[in-house]
Formats: sequence, C-alpha cells, structure tokens
Amino acid sequence: MIAALTLLLSCQLVGEIIHRFCHFPLPAPVIGMVLLFAWLALFRKERPSLEAATGWLTAHLSIMFIPAAVGLIEQGSSLARYGVGLVVATVISTVLTMGVTVSVFASAARRFCPLEADENAPS
Repeated sequence: MIAALTLLLSCQLVGEIIHRFCHFPLPAPVIGMVLLFAWLALFRKERPSLEAATGWLTAHLSIMFIPAAVGLIEQGSSLARYGVGLVVATVISTVLTMGVTVSVFASAARRFCPLEADENAPS
C-alpha cells in the first residue's frame, strides 16, 4: 500500500512541478491524473495495489474534510456576514448547473441515440 500511495503522491508532485515551471495551462491535479493514467496504461501490474490504496482512501474520505471544516470555523465572522448570500449563490449555481447538464445530456441523447426514438414510433 505504501508503494501505491507513493505512486499517487509522485504523480501529484510531478503534476505540480510541470504546472509551476512549464506554465502548462491545465491545473496541477489534472496533469497528475493524466500522468497516473499514462503510468497505469504502461504498467498494468500496478492496478491491484492501487485499487487497495484508493479503496482505503475512499473509505476514509470524511477525514480529508476536517481541514476544510476547521477553515470554515475560523471564518465564522465572514460566514455570519455573508452566509445567506453564499447559500443563495450556491443553491442558484447548483440548480443552473443541473439544468444545463440535463439539457446537454438530453440533446446529446437525441442526437447520438436516434434508434431508441424510432423503436417507440408507431409502425
């Protein structure tokens, strides 16, 4: 499991290095994921150990949110002042995002899956 975690963190580190020194336009975590994907495409034997490590990380994902929660607690005065606006903005942006996602999916389904529509048409 240590080797798998080392692989994950190494890909993240190399992604950060590429992003900072080469000024690559992608975010560092995305670069790291692309590097991890390339590594896994080349070395398929890494998959079982990586599955065990990522399963463990996913099972303990709630621990990863503790630093963010502490940061929110430290910003209590800002949340008291702007909290209602933040909640309203979050709800509106979530609803808009969901609406756009549904409309894009429906449009793509109509365009790329025309056979399903023909099966339901009367003969």
